[in-house]
Amino acid sequence: MFRFRLIVRLLSIQRTLVRHGLDDLVWQTHLFRPLAWLQRLVPWRRRRRHPLGVRVRLALEELGPLFVKFGQALSVRRDLLPAEIADELAKLQDRVPPFPSKDAVATLEKALRAKLEQRFAAFESEPLAAASIAQVHAATLPDGAEVVVKILRPNVRNMIGRDVEVLFALAYLAERYWPEAYRLHPIEVVAEFEKSLTHEVDLLREAASAAQLKRNFEGSEKLYVPEVYWDYCRRNVLTIERIHGIPINDVARLRQSGANIKRLAENGVEIFFTQVFRHNFFHADMHPGNIFVDVSDRDNPRYIAVDFGIMGSLGAEDQEYLAQNFLAFFRRDYRRVATLHIESGWVPADTRADELEAAIRAVCEPIFNKPLKEISFGLVLLRLFETARAFRMEVQPQLVLLQKTLLSIEGLGRELYPELDLWSTAKPILEDWMRQRRDPRVQLKRLLESLPELAEDLLELPQILHRFVHDSRRARPAREAALAEAARRGRRVGERNARLFVGAAVLLSGVIWTGLGAEPLWVGWVGAALGLIALLVAARRR
Repeated sequence: MFRFRLIVRLLSIQRTLVRHGLDDLVWQTHLFRPLAWLQRLVPWRRRRRHPLGVRVRLALEELGPLFVKFGQALSVRRDLLPAEIADELAKLQDRVPPFPSKDAVATLEKALRAKLEQRFAAFESEPLAAASIAQVHAATLPDGAEVVVKILRPNVRNMIGRDVEVLFALAYLAERYWPEAYRLHPIEVVAEFEKSLTHEVDLLREAASAAQLKRNFEGSEKLYVPEVYWDYCRRNVLTIERIHGIPINDVARLRQSGANIKRLAENGVEIFFTQVFRHNFFHADMHPGNIFVDVSDRDNPRYIAVDFGIMGSLGAEDQEYLAQNFLAFFRRDYRRVATLHIESGWVPADTRADELEAAIRAVCEPIFNKPLKEISFGLVLLRLFETARAFRMEVQPQLVLLQKTLLSIEGLGRELYPELDLWSTAKPILEDWMRQRRDPRVQLKRLLESLPELAEDLLELPQILHRFVHDSRRARPAREAALAEAARRGRRVGERNARLFVGAAVLLSGVIWTGLGAEPLWVGWVGAALGLIALLVAARRR
């Protein structure tokens, strides 16, 4: 089947970059670098009316949800970006252009199978905020409850599927032609990203995540989670309690309110580690647009979380290894860190622990006992990646969400309270968690609670042992099998789309050459013809 959609999308991306004055990015790519001298002849290079940051934001907005999410992730790393770009990308958190209100109303009425006036006492057609995946409208239920209604953007699933194909193509090219790709598992990472996006566009799943997080923090004075109204929820519609608070990135307003900023920052660290290690269920999209603060009690300000489309959890082994790694880091026990990396399989089994220990010490020792304002985790991570490359450490796709969330936490910490001592705040939380896990009373209580299930399982033990022996050679953990299948599919899609990618690039090069009237003219026609032939050949191969 001829992949017209992918070809059109690739050309559209390049056209958008050029239209917003970002064509330097196109000319600097590997395929176009030999023709970079042609950019001097491009007439629109002198017609750039907006600053660079504005042009980047507008291009990401035009390219769609996947690229907006990329901009959102970058916006929290102000230490890694020029100020003008960081300020503009911050607008992507909750100021993405909305889609027409009539489309939102039509989607809502179709989902609820009723007219608005039959289900709502009031509904504001003007959206409160718009994001890359959906937008929210204020409404009032017949019983007077104030709510917000989240509605998916029209055709968003197809848009995401189209761009994920592009990512698979780029991942395939990286895996095939980049020597370091074997460590980074680009196709597996894209497969993991695709899975999280698939979950994010299912608003019933988001509603269930919100309900679970609310149960986890029931009665908490540190985090509040809004109530879900299940009768008003569908796969493309989510109705949740309306909250009122100060956006977390409005630091000036928070200080003006008299809120205890230091306690707020420390509570944020505690909430994160509590979610990851005690509950094993964490909010993995913690950009400023999703976090508000209730300052009704100024001495004990409380976080309010919204948007539960991306939630994360870890396997038991990863959770245990991460907790021990964090504690070993906090105690500066680099030998233990090295040993844990080898035991977990994150580095090859033949790695010398003493050499890895020395390398980790050289990276981490300088950052201890410093406030966040004097530490750049971005730079630390870059140095750790350099160290990891030397020891053939592989990226763990299941930890990608956690890594993303950690970077977001750092970005928020810098904005809120730069003097925060992350180490002394997090260390007691992890130590308490480890003590509880190893407390004999806790283990005995857990055993007693599971006795009824254990008794039933014992009756089935002979059959279980028989099936285990029979299937042991072929058995694989369900999650690994699913991820491996997604990776295989992604590799097939990526290989096919990579050929289309190259063909489209050659075709576009020939068209640009011909359109500019460059000499000799036949070069452009030959390039366009070769690109078209490459596209046809790639489309016929499976």
